[in-house]
Amino acid sequence: MTSPKQALAQAASSADAASGSQPGAARGAHGRGAPGGAESWRSRLYRWDMKASPYAFVAPFFVLFGAFSLVPLLYTAWYSLHDVQLSSLDHQTWAGLDNYKNLLSSDFFWNALQNTFSIGLISTVPQLLAAIWLAHLLNYKLRGSTVWRVVMLTPYATSVAAATLVFTLLYSWDGGMVNWVLHFLGVDPVNWRESDWGSQFAVSSIVIWRWTGYNALIYLAAMQAIPADLYESAAIDGANRWQQFRHVTIPQLRPTILFTVVVSTIGATQLFGEPLLFGGVSGSKGGSEHQYQTLGLYMYDQGWIIGNLGKASAIAWSMFLILLIIAVVNLVLTRRLRKSQ
Repeated sequence: MTSPKQALAQAASSADAASGSQPGAARGAHGRGAPGGAESWRSRLYRWDMKASPYAFVAPFFVLFGAFSLVPLLYTAWYSLHDVQLSSLDHQTWAGLDNYKNLLSSDFFWNALQNTFSIGLISTVPQLLAAIWLAHLLNYKLRGSTVWRVVMLTPYATSVAAATLVFTLLYSWDGGMVNWVLHFLGVDPVNWRESDWGSQFAVSSIVIWRWTGYNALIYLAAMQAIPADLYESAAIDGANRWQQFRHVTIPQLRPTILFTVVVSTIGATQLFGEPLLFGGVSGSKGGSEHQYQTLGLYMYDQGWIIGNLGKASAIAWSMFLILLIIAVVNLVLTRRLRKSQ
């Protein structure tokens, strides 16, 4: 048993130890609180970073889109409602829908719209058919397949000016290779610039040459994504290559074909460089009789040659509305295609 003195000594030492441990406990509590505050600040910074970073990454696109696409589009819409001349941009007279009414009553506008449709049809259909055929050939194992794919993309990488210059020489009235071949075959030479269908065919051939390989690579990528089991099942059922192409490849390519048709149609609606350079001096007019003047050329002629920016802006918005109609048709066809599958 302990004596009363020993009990008092033990109690005093316990009190001293308890009092001495309080500063250490306080320091420990303070030390634990500091990392907690830093961690809270870092967590808030992390949350802000997670929320703001995606907007910061996509902001350059929207800034450039707004500066170079949205603002000019809205400004063009404002111009289309005014009588504006290129020589006096500060003098604008409110015209309302007069520019659009003048377009609807203009024979040149309907001629340009018809030329745009016919050139687009002549260039799009052969282009996509040739692209599917080339992609079907490249889909099989060929020697130097990479080289052939690069060759397919070379026309697309060629500038419009260079390609049009070469084709202008080929379709030349005197000394052109195309007329030389026709003469060799016993056919009279054709004045490709002055002929109605001849000029449109010449312009369409430039478009076909430049874009066939590009579309062929798109079809090739889609063909390589088709499961090989489908072809094996068709071969077991006795289908030859042509039947496999008809009943397996084409149905699987329907979304891709629809995509290329829409993109080619949009490109045909905006066709400008090829007919402008092909026509030479009368390029902006689309020939002496406007036989291959597209909507793009008509807008350029009204805006920069004649100087009627109000009418040119109305043409630009008419083209924009046509593209919106094409986009709506694409959306409807895509939805129906998905439901059918």
